[in-house]
Amino acid sequence: MGPTNLFVVLLSIFFVGVQNLTYAQNGDSANGNKELVALFKKWRSFENPPTLEGVPDYTRATFEKRWTEFKTLRSNLAAIDTVGWSVAQKVDWMLVWAEMNGYDFNHRILKPWERDPAYYKTVWMNRSDVPAHEGPTHHATLEVWTYDFPLEAGEQKRFLQEISIIPTLNAQAQYNLTGNARDLWIAGIRDIKTQSNHLKGLLDLPGVNENKELVNAINEAIESTDNLAAWLEAKADSKTGPSGIGKENYSWYLQNVHLVPLTWEDEVTILKTELANAWSGLKLEEHRNRNLPDLVAADSPETYQKLAENAAESLMSFLREQEIVTVKDYFEPALKEHLGHFVPEEKRNFFWITAHYDPRPLFSHFYHWFELARMDNEPHASKIRRDPLLYNIFDSRNEGTATAVEELFMQAGLYDDSPRSREIVYIMMAQRAARGLGSLYAHANEMTMEEAGGIHSGYTPRGWMKTEKDLLIFEQHLYLRQPGYGTSYITGKYLLKEAMAEFARKREAENVPFKVKDFFDSLNAIGNIPISLGHWQMTGKDGHLAPIKQ
Repeated sequence: MGPTNLFVVLLSIFFVGVQNLTYAQNGDSANGNKELVALFKKWRSFENPPTLEGVPDYTRATFEKRWTEFKTLRSNLAAIDTVGWSVAQKVDWMLVWAEMNGYDFNHRILKPWERDPAYYKTVWMNRSDVPAHEGPTHHATLEVWTYDFPLEAGEQKRFLQEISIIPTLNAQAQYNLTGNARDLWIAGIRDIKTQSNHLKGLLDLPGVNENKELVNAINEAIESTDNLAAWLEAKADSKTGPSGIGKENYSWYLQNVHLVPLTWEDEVTILKTELANAWSGLKLEEHRNRNLPDLVAADSPETYQKLAENAAESLMSFLREQEIVTVKDYFEPALKEHLGHFVPEEKRNFFWITAHYDPRPLFSHFYHWFELARMDNEPHASKIRRDPLLYNIFDSRNEGTATAVEELFMQAGLYDDSPRSREIVYIMMAQRAARGLGSLYAHANEMTMEEAGGIHSGYTPRGWMKTEKDLLIFEQHLYLRQPGYGTSYITGKYLLKEAMAEFARKREAENVPFKVKDFFDSLNAIGNIPISLGHWQMTGKDGHLAPIKQ
């Protein structure tokens, strides 16, 4: 039996006897089947690979040797009897199922350890704005943002342990990287060179230069990273193959790993529609506002600082006073850590162009930081939902929600004091639709990464994606590395609106007033899980999951 047919059988078994249940609270998930939680712990332990010479072992022989153990774990999951479980408990089962499908897909198709040089990036200077790093990431990263310099003795020991893996892992990379995905290969060289620059920057951090042990470890990491970059460049001309995974694989991945009940074709339609809506909405806004003065961009650090502080205050007041969501004590501090700073006009990328006119559209997207603060301050009761889901399975939820609220907050009146700011929201909608559409064609191998970037750049209004090239390369490279991520902003928004509509329809049928705050509070309480599962848990309805069941 092939992998696809096997998963169809497993899903058929799982959905037997599923009834439409009402919204289940977190406790149902937390107090769920101990057998599932125990299996989840075994699964997560297995997913973290064994080591070879002190670093994660991504060699082909080790993957093949461990395959039988993986099949046993998957069979054990299928054997769990879910009859009588609450929706919340069944959602937890689906999350484990999706992660196992992600491992299977990586093993069969994506193979980042063979095809994707950026997989071997170890040094991360900043925390991601989503639960885990965007895109495939190896299991022994050095998270510089978790350290305070100068390092105390215990932290220095941890730092040295983490940086010491770089030379050995870089050597293993040269053994493992046998793929022929040209765009991934070429773009990945940039990531490795960037790592070298970041490592050099570590030498300037407080307390580093006068510590010989730290300096030696960093210099060894720099040398090995430069050697890896040179090796990649020497091999580049021999790489001639496509980097996309193809339409069929893309659709299977969406439905069985990220639990997005759509196909490649569905996503093309949705993103084309969003792009047209964004452009037409922008032009109508411009017409409506034609007699109003243009927005003026901040032109100094002082002007930007004041603009950003006022924008943050405006957004937080709006959320409270308009009863959009329960504003926790940690929301405002989380937002204020990311207000940004003045960027000279010639150096602004797309998002900082928008922020220098009015930061509120971007700060709305920073709903991300509320979600991460919730993870830090109020860990989910379910052990399965408490930590980030693997393989970026959270993308429809986190990126979709952050994108949706840009538009929903606008519709709820955030810009009643500044109608011109609505134009920025439509421009951001167009940019996300354009970049996602390009990524779809790249994964179908109908365009190169550069050609996909042409859609991304050419269909973003006002030429705001043509001012600074690094963002364009970064985004299209990420979306080629991580199938479904480039579209998740728009398709996640689409799925969130479906969930909101069903939530409201259910309330209306029950003669219960719909409150926006109830919806967002319910969504937040469920955790960072695919929006399709959030829809099911909040409404008890699972009809939208039909494509996943097939």
